[in-house]
Amino acid sequence: MRYLAYIALIIFFFSTTRMFCQYKLQLEERQQPNIIFILTDDLGWGDLGIFYQEERQKINDRSEPWTFTPNLDKMAGEGAILPHHYSAAPVCAPSRASLLSGVSQGHANVRDNQFDKALEENHTLATVLARAGYSTAAIGKWGLQGDNRWDDNGDKWPAHPLNRGFEYFLGYMRHRDGHEHYPKESIYRDVKEVWENRTNIIEGLDKCYTTDLFTAATKKWIIDHKKSKNGNDPFFVYLSYDTPHAVLELPTQAYPGGGGLEGGIQWIGKSGAMINTASGEVDSWIHPDYENATYDHDKNLSTSEVDWPEVYKRYAGSIRRIDDAVGDILQLLRDLKIDKNTLVVFTSDNGPSLESYIPGMENNPDFFNSFGPFAGVKRDVLEGGVRMPTIAYWPSQIPPNKVIETPSISYDWMPTFAEVSGVPTPARSDGTSLLPSLTGKGKQNESLIYVEYFNNGMTPDFQEFNSEHRKRERNQMQMIRLEDYVGLRYNIQSQADNFEIYDVVNDPGQNKNIANIYEMQELQIKMKEKVLQVRRPDDNAPRPYDNEYISPVQDKKKEPGVDWKIYFGYFPWIPDVATFEHAINGRATSLNLEVFESEKPGILFFEGYFEIPEDGEYTFYLNSNGSTLLQIHEATVIDADYGYKRNSERKGNILLKAGLHPFRFYYLKAVSGKPCLDLKWKGPGLKKQEISSNFFRSVAK
Repeated sequence: MRYLAYIALIIFFFSTTRMFCQYKLQLEERQQPNIIFILTDDLGWGDLGIFYQEERQKINDRSEPWTFTPNLDKMAGEGAILPHHYSAAPVCAPSRASLLSGVSQGHANVRDNQFDKALEENHTLATVLARAGYSTAAIGKWGLQGDNRWDDNGDKWPAHPLNRGFEYFLGYMRHRDGHEHYPKESIYRDVKEVWENRTNIIEGLDKCYTTDLFTAATKKWIIDHKKSKNGNDPFFVYLSYDTPHAVLELPTQAYPGGGGLEGGIQWIGKSGAMINTASGEVDSWIHPDYENATYDHDKNLSTSEVDWPEVYKRYAGSIRRIDDAVGDILQLLRDLKIDKNTLVVFTSDNGPSLESYIPGMENNPDFFNSFGPFAGVKRDVLEGGVRMPTIAYWPSQIPPNKVIETPSISYDWMPTFAEVSGVPTPARSDGTSLLPSLTGKGKQNESLIYVEYFNNGMTPDFQEFNSEHRKRERNQMQMIRLEDYVGLRYNIQSQADNFEIYDVVNDPGQNKNIANIYEMQELQIKMKEKVLQVRRPDDNAPRPYDNEYISPVQDKKKEPGVDWKIYFGYFPWIPDVATFEHAINGRATSLNLEVFESEKPGILFFEGYFEIPEDGEYTFYLNSNGSTLLQIHEATVIDADYGYKRNSERKGNILLKAGLHPFRFYYLKAVSGKPCLDLKWKGPGLKKQEISSNFFRSVAK
């Protein structure tokens, strides 16, 4: 018997290896693009020339100063702008968590102000792309590591980037370290830590301005990768700047000329002179465009103009430094002759902030109207807090001067990158691939635009904002966009609170709440139902609507049974099958795995409705020998995919009203062995038991 077991194990090993090799060969046959994702910190939609500052310059009102971003404007002209692109949250930690994990704030494990909390051990942009054969690097600000203790080797951080799919990391681990842009010469007089993988390299980083440091590290990593034995493999760089946020410090000197392979910022690698701008005077160099800039401070043309306040010279200079850095990186791609097959995305984590962190220098984003034509700033779910300045550049695929008007959001990048790299999107992702919008090929599916957040402050009293949005209490906030309409709730007391509704295409400043118009009544109901259907409560981020029951679907003819489809193939995780062609389909009375008779690996996908007998809390219990995922409406109730220990129980609960509730259930078949599933539930009047066929419904044929 033991001999037969060994033989079975060997057969299993070789069959698995063969299928993985076939899968890898399929990926290699595709021309996978390199991907660089550039994320800035607190950069507003209105801070870029192409989005807003050029308009200010054209108007030429000397009381409304403007800044310049020539390299980013050129990048936009050679690619696409996404003026309706949103961040998943209006502050950095939850925004970055949703971006990296591909899920909304209704599913992310980092919410509200949970800085330094460990990013969930699940699929990330890096794990997905690594499986597609990419070399991966994270450079810059992280802040999602978990344990915040000082530790000499970083081994105690559970969500270190190296533990979340990245092969290389250089940057700030802790959230607060990212407030300082000279890690060794901190104005707080406490030296920060900069980590290369698991080693603190701060001792050699004299006079290293972080925008320059992270740019130099990115360029060096790309060059080293291209020279390595894996140089033909595609790469993914997550470049996360910590500017223009917080301490608005100046560089040591002008940005070095030329850019690219031989010019621009360069990594020297010598302790004390790590990069080629680590010389001169710390916090000293003001860009010539701003050094002597003046403006009409009193809106009186008969009086002399005055100098810009120093804090705004610093803010404009910080953005200009990012602009120079992006131009430098794009030149490197051209020098290496990989620009045409590299997708570069530039965006921000949330709206502009009021902080400067420099004693005596107050920074208000209304000086340049960094929030653009919108109301709201960082920590607001108004458009100014979550609408991001986003550019996508990919010369071989994205036509120049493209404007993408369809709304999208940061967790859409996971399915986008999955599609361009040739691997399936994890089914748990809340995102939608933006490839059709970017390339103009295929049909663009609608994105889920959803944000929830808590902050106990108030919106700023800026005259540019409608009076209704000035000095309003934030507290529990929620935003959802359906087509052209945004539903907005501030200071939420209960699920009964109505949404304010704005047509943000024709009223980007959200000046006219049209919720009371008769035609909006149906949309109001839809928004209230939708925001419950797309999320799961989190005990660490309680909401006033956590204990509300989800409404059933209405006016749909159903009959007994559940529809199933089988998709054969090797899948590295449970994939979103929406765009797949199924091999076999049918209808069963319940979630019966016996329909999967083939020995081939693949996905068994069930879709139907639960007939919920009465209002209440329903708990689902799952035990399987394969990976599984249960979604009810658009909420993930059980995620037993990434890291699932087979034949162990997972459970999830959800509050449902009596009636029909749509569900999707995925079973990823093990390479060998008979499919095995034990799915039970418990609810009002129901002890823990198997789900009877009486409670399954399908769409009537």
